[in-house]
Amino acid sequence: MPDLSSRNPDWWRQAVVYQVYPRSFADADGDGLGDLAGVTRRLTHLAALGVDALWLSPFYPSELADGGYDIADHRGVDPRLGTLDDFDALAEEAHRLGLKLIVDIVPNHTSHLHPWFRQALDDGPGSPARERYVFRPGRGESGELAPTDWQSVFGGSAWKRLADGEWYLHLFAPEQPDLNWDHPEVRADLRRTLAFWSDRGVDGFRIDVAHALAKDLSDPLRDVAGLEPVGEHALHHVAPGSHPYYDRDEVHEIYRDWRTLFDSYSPPRTAVAEAWVPGARRALYARPDELGQAFNFEYLQAPWDADALREVIAESLESARTAGASATWVLSNHDVVRHASRLMLEPGTDENAWLLSGGREPAVDLAAGLRRARAATLLMLALPGSAYLYQGEELGLPEVADLPAEALQDPIWTQTGHARKGRDGCRVPLPWTSTGPSYGFGAGAAWLPQPPSFAEYAVEAQDGTAGSTLELYRTALRLRRKLAVGETLTWAGESPPGVLSFTRHDGWRCVANLSGRPVALPAGEPLLASAPLAEGALGPDTTVWLG
Repeated sequence: MPDLSSRNPDWWRQAVVYQVYPRSFADADGDGLGDLAGVTRRLTHLAALGVDALWLSPFYPSELADGGYDIADHRGVDPRLGTLDDFDALAEEAHRLGLKLIVDIVPNHTSHLHPWFRQALDDGPGSPARERYVFRPGRGESGELAPTDWQSVFGGSAWKRLADGEWYLHLFAPEQPDLNWDHPEVRADLRRTLAFWSDRGVDGFRIDVAHALAKDLSDPLRDVAGLEPVGEHALHHVAPGSHPYYDRDEVHEIYRDWRTLFDSYSPPRTAVAEAWVPGARRALYARPDELGQAFNFEYLQAPWDADALREVIAESLESARTAGASATWVLSNHDVVRHASRLMLEPGTDENAWLLSGGREPAVDLAAGLRRARAATLLMLALPGSAYLYQGEELGLPEVADLPAEALQDPIWTQTGHARKGRDGCRVPLPWTSTGPSYGFGAGAAWLPQPPSFAEYAVEAQDGTAGSTLELYRTALRLRRKLAVGETLTWAGESPPGVLSFTRHDGWRCVANLSGRPVALPAGEPLLASAPLAEGALGPDTTVWLG
């Protein structure tokens, strides 16, 4: 059994981490918005589930221009979510239950309400306060054109012009001005933030948009000149490290400095990078002298296809081995369509068009989607490395694709002029009970409307129910602790088309049938299956663990 205690500085290498999006997890004060006290009250759910760590998405002061990722104080708690005392109580209870605590760090930008940015606005062009951010004059005869063609991840220009004529950079929403990481005060302040939370007992950090901190800010700024403007695709056609604002070589100096701070604690603090960059480059962020781990988005984006998944798994394990890290695996998070729905969409499907249709074009068979999601989960949990779960996937929740326009709150919806629906559908608050105004989420209505179908997915409805998705997760995580030792796997010599088969430590075996037809069940004692097994057969979209 792996040692995940505080005695083991490498606990994170094989851990199962559960992501909590606080505003949608549990509402203790009845205002419709999830909060820290609500998380604390429900930590027993995570302990009973069998995860090793809790990753807490942003809970800092924010006007919610981007779901909490627009932060006005990186060392505070949003009053609507609680206080620092509430955070300390959460950390204490998590540790009492044997859970590690990871928090989100957002170093690329602040809120436009941050004291630094307000000072920059007040002090005006040429002031020292503006040097902490990226301000530039515009192009054109009177500066009416943006300084470059850089594009926001949320759509449109990444520049906003102020009344005084200067423009500032925001790779995300206009309410999220980018910091200038060439400025020593910026570097020193973020280091204080990391120390602040580490001193409060935080065990690790998830680094938001880790690949964008370092930018080429030499004058004149360079256009991207026709490159794909955002995302990982922006990096496929440029020389490594040469993009104006993504994945520049200088970013690694920042993380090497952070590592010296992390390693000053006992045990060392962990970190995982959110870096939307090609796999070989992403491995650099996971080196032992930098962050240690990086999210594996190739796995999340892979189609439900045996050959494609085998290639991604093999490349991911090799990339992690080369970097001296452990692999990471994730199927859902707060930014993507939930995998119980996504895995049913044909490769190449325009997910935004699907969302805009309310999930009707094409229609998704929820039962088939849940069967496939359960099979995908058992496959993921059998792999060497760390698995990251997203709240509600243990209930089998599908994407809420039919949220009405008036309920949408993601800035993507407004910033694209209603052309892209955004990420609200995976952020709908959790159902804890089968009845009540918000299915046990809180005392009243939730901040995003929950569909009536959530009643059947509720924790209350699944707890102790044989065959439920919740009980499948609990059993799988309990078995994983006993079985999954080591950071390698051995592929089976031959497998039927559409089948993935590999062995792990002491010879236990995972077989996943991704084909549309039953296949012969290999020899061995079935330990756990994602769906009932027919006599001697492994059904379509089913994974089994064999002893």
